[in-house]
Amino acid sequence: MDLSFDLGRGPASYGHRFLIGLQPGHVLGDKDKRLLSLLRPAGVVLFRANFLPDAPYEDWLDNHSRLLSDVREYIERDEVIVSIDHEGGGVLRPPAPITAFAYAREWPKQAADVGKAMGVELRSLGFNVNFAPVVDVNSNPANPVIGQRSFGTTPDDVVPAARAFLDAMQAEGVLGCPKHFPGHGDTAVDSHYSLPVIDVDPRTFRSRELEAFRHFNDARTRMIMTAHIVISQIDPGVPATMSKVILQDTLRKELGYEGVVVSDDLGMKAISDRLDKPETTIRIINAGCDLLCMCAYWADTEIITRMIDYMAAGLKAGEIKERALEQSFTRVAGLLKDLPSHKVERLGEETFEQHASVAPLRARSLPANHGGATKI
Repeated sequence: MDLSFDLGRGPASYGHRFLIGLQPGHVLGDKDKRLLSLLRPAGVVLFRANFLPDAPYEDWLDNHSRLLSDVREYIERDEVIVSIDHEGGGVLRPPAPITAFAYAREWPKQAADVGKAMGVELRSLGFNVNFAPVVDVNSNPANPVIGQRSFGTTPDDVVPAARAFLDAMQAEGVLGCPKHFPGHGDTAVDSHYSLPVIDVDPRTFRSRELEAFRHFNDARTRMIMTAHIVISQIDPGVPATMSKVILQDTLRKELGYEGVVVSDDLGMKAISDRLDKPETTIRIINAGCDLLCMCAYWADTEIITRMIDYMAAGLKAGEIKERALEQSFTRVAGLLKDLPSHKVERLGEETFEQHASVAPLRARSLPANHGGATKI
């Protein structure tokens, strides 16, 4: 694998720390070409706007195959994370005939069947990572961003279904990424638009939010995604994505998690206003985020180049320790080395017919962008 730990070779030396959400469009644009070639990131994130709209299956599938081929050509590496945010309900990306399952709350008993079906379909589209399952315990009925995306309102509701989903999907060659650590279920604010603050006592936090994620600290869980939320009684004022207390003391030490930590989209309004300050990038790195996700829907992905400058300056000034960078590099390199690579292949009608029978489907009246088509 053409990836080595060397911090003296320009932007690509840090580019492996990023997942780049492609610009809207079903062909690779000049801006993405330049960033992929310059940074050689760990991978890309695709959204609904990256699929050819209103086209027959064979046509959009052929276009999709060319897009992924171009991505690999510009990154100049075979090992690439090809990721998507595909949960069910309103959080679905590929067009028909990909199965439009309902929100997770509607199929906890069929979670393994849905995980398998999603794994088969996403694998056929060349994806090797899906940002699912949602492991948030939706304890706040007024939550504007999680809601039906969660399997339930208690850890006992969430854990069995999320575990079954994850294992079944991964058995089909698509890695999952439980989210949003340390738990977005008790928020009254959507982190896509502002920074949620959860005022929960430490005992409740551990018995509810952490109890769910505690079951995803084993070798089967290669990735966990952070939330841009503040747990005010755990680390006051500090978003979890930037918090050593949350990511190092809690996730790594208390829960014993050893896999890759990936940030939620850094372009989201909960955190994006902070990105022009060098200290934000430095704190994200020092907190222990291994992969930094930056998608074009919410922000200008060009900001990645400035964040890399902040990383390099922070390392030179001693504000970032080379040992911390090396540890993250090792985790990301290990993930890329083990990552399956899938060819884009057409599935038969009988496969989609069978999948449509395993669990409730999204209501026909539900628009494609309802409830978070842009959400990660």
